[in-house]
Amino acid sequence: MAPMSQPHIRFARLDDDDELARLDRASWSTLHSVQPRPEAPYAPFFSERFGPRDHLVAELCGRLVGYVRIAFPTSLAAHTHVRQIQGLAVAEEARGAGVGRALIRAAVDRARQVGARRLTLRVLGHNKPARALYESEGFVVEGVLPEEFLLDGTYVDDVLMGRPL
Repeated sequence: MAPMSQPHIRFARLDDDDELARLDRASWSTLHSVQPRPEAPYAPFFSERFGPRDHLVAELCGRLVGYVRIAFPTSLAAHTHVRQIQGLAVAEEARGAGVGRALIRAAVDRARQVGARRLTLRVLGHNKPARALYESEGFVVEGVLPEEFLLDGTYVDDVLMGRPL
């Protein structure tokens, strides 16, 4: 792959909906998703629960190539000091170009900006590339739910990771 420029990170916009939905469908895999494969008719990417301000997107050469969703882990008032990465996707053609790392760093920065003390996430145990990336960015395993999901006939751990801000 030819060297690419650094990804540009920005908040998502309403008009990114179709592109983000396509990216989500194209990048779907049991390596990182516990949801069934998306089928038509496709739901909009943004919902009542998660809108553009809950997403940072990455662009390379003017093309949207990734996103990270940052949200509250629960609706409890006692939990508002924590933010959680609840989705991360990078287009196949942009993998290995630093897009995922740039999105994680932007998520850390955003969580700090809004006053969070911790950033957490959940990752499937068999997703070794994502786990290595998260660990290299300061996340540590804080818990494991053994064989929490049955994906493609195999039981897979749900790994809880977090880091202080």
